[in-house]
Amino acid sequence: MIFYINTLPVPRMKKNKKYYTQEICDTFDIAKATLFRWESEGLISNVIRDWRNWRLYSEENIKEIKNIIKSKGKR
Repeated sequence: MIFYINTLPVPRMKKNKKYYTQEICDTFDIAKATLFRWESEGLISNVIRDWRNWRLYSEENIKEIKNIIKSKGKR
């Protein structure tokens, strides 16, 4: 289930839930390459990985992504 906060979709957050790359990309309508670029530029911090080395995004990462999208929209 997706909720809208400040007009940006945000997945319903459960305590300590982690989100895979595709879930983040679908929720915020961004490309994987964009998400990975933001991470490499240091805009998204402390992205953990699972046993397969897939990225897992935390609630804090989602807040960072929302802030990036907001700042990009103000330009």
